[in-house]
Amino acid sequence: MVVFAGILLLVNAVYNAVVWPRFWTRVAKDPRARDEQGRPTRFLTVHAVLIGIALLIALVSAVAGVMLLVV
Repeated sequence: MVVFAGILLLVNAVYNAVVWPRFWTRVAKDPRARDEQGRPTRFLTVHAVLIGIALLIALVSAVAGVMLLVV
């Protein structure tokens, strides 16, 4: 069961590492991301925070998965 948990955490980490950066490129190109003066809007800021948190969780999942598989 520990091996399964480790593999699941690694799959989660890879999925998040692949999906969220691609989503960021779409968010950054969205017209709602910047106002008329080119400044970032709340839309961009909120998505940047959410994507940052998701990537942090991916990193933690990767570390936990490796630790479970090594031990």
